[in-house]
Amino acid sequence: MRRVPESAEAARKLVRAALAAWGQEGLIEDAALVITELVSNAVDHARLESIRVVVTRPSEALVRFGVVDRSRNVPYLRTDSNGDNTRGRGLLLVDALTDRWGTDRYRWGKQVWGEMTCD
Repeated sequence: MRRVPESAEAARKLVRAALAAWGQEGLIEDAALVITELVSNAVDHARLESIRVVVTRPSEALVRFGVVDRSRNVPYLRTDSNGDNTRGRGLLLVDALTDRWGTDRYRWGKQVWGEMTCD
């Protein structure tokens, strides 16, 4: 999908559809917030015009949401208050809403992902 802010809505629809198909409706709201933050980070920091949103179920107990882009810059969890700036705190939300999150680095880019335990 295109690397534009409006892509977050398409990503939320994908996450909602996947979770509904898997009978995990209880995760939808938190997962929608997580994917919104991951897409937002990619929109702000990736280099090329496109990103890929990935929604998988690596096991019966987990769902994983990720955003793949062509930047090798790894995001980090900000622990400073960052003053009055309202930007730069998205990974705090991802950290709070997921059971774990991380970054898989590739030769050509990365995937930033979050996992949630199924209901």
